[in-house]
Amino acid sequence: MSPQLDDFPIIDVDTHFTEPPDLWTTRAPRALADVAPRVVRNAQGREQWVVGRDLVLGPVGYCVIRSDGSKATGQVTLDTFAEIHRGASEPKARLEVMDSFGITKQVLYPNVLGFTGSFVMNIEDETLRNFCVAAYNDAAADLQADGERRLFPQAVLPIWDVAAAVRELERACDGLGLKGIVVTDSPEVWGLPVLSDEHWDPLWAAAQERGLPINFHIGGGGPMGAVWPGPSQAAWIAAMSTLADMGNMRCITNLIFSGLLDRFPALKFVSVESGIGWIPFLIECAEYQMDENGVTGLDLRPREYFQRQIFASYWFESEIGTALSKLGEDNLMFETDFPHPTCLYPHIREKVHQTLGALEPRVQRKVLYETAARVYQLEI
Repeated sequence: MSPQLDDFPIIDVDTHFTEPPDLWTTRAPRALADVAPRVVRNAQGREQWVVGRDLVLGPVGYCVIRSDGSKATGQVTLDTFAEIHRGASEPKARLEVMDSFGITKQVLYPNVLGFTGSFVMNIEDETLRNFCVAAYNDAAADLQADGERRLFPQAVLPIWDVAAAVRELERACDGLGLKGIVVTDSPEVWGLPVLSDEHWDPLWAAAQERGLPINFHIGGGGPMGAVWPGPSQAAWIAAMSTLADMGNMRCITNLIFSGLLDRFPALKFVSVESGIGWIPFLIECAEYQMDENGVTGLDLRPREYFQRQIFASYWFESEIGTALSKLGEDNLMFETDFPHPTCLYPHIREKVHQTLGALEPRVQRKVLYETAARVYQLEI
């Protein structure tokens, strides 16, 4: 055991904001009042988000922490807002949860719109789509303001129009004070250029100028392929979650070999909710393939790109010493994934001691808060 661990701040870099049912309806202009995202009850009695006339966006928020603080297992979400812990949506209740585990600050990601891809891109009406994004960022700013400088939701962007995306980034950062953006790593799924195309350079330039991190959250890319049916829903959820965690392998590989990191050498990218144990393998493979194929035209080697510009977070893994020894101390962070399925809750402190207890205080501080404070420009 390492007693000083309980005295260190913790920045939890991946949690989720279960959007309250009135987030969009209270912000909708008259012309969109009847089609803005809203919560309805389906034939099975479950509450779900609907946008437009009848497009289902998903369940209430992928939250498995009940109102009494217990955790449901073997299911993707609780069925109604009445069942969900207030800390999933309400800032004061969230701070109380954080205090109970000694968590100082949290970075938060959306649910309903996906990660600037997936769900929101299914909304055909571009005016409605633009409203959904802007209203979410407005709500995120309100959440941040009510969170006593401890809650930091990441902005979403209208990626279907790169000029509009730059304007929204400027509004979200310069006007609303948000600390980063989350984007899909697969815009090509929706007929847009791949992220290394110069089409996106104005967006990357605006983010780099402001020091904003670009977050790639699992589930924000293209289809991951079929998840084979198993003997139970719980088995299917376990398989889906495992496959989703591996989705960012492709993203990091593309970042390393695409030349994008040479054009924007100060831009920070974060692989979110994907774990870290697989990254040493990926980097070793990339190093081998670079040499074996005689790659030219890149300024750095894969390991150097990772150490300069790419960051990742862990939560479930039993040890992180191998990743630290192979990747270095300055690019790995801690998360809980609260209140999603498979989140660490309630065994957060136990995991901190299990994974960091034997490490030097210098490394403990980096993983728990120093690296996150640097990436997201947070005060400690």
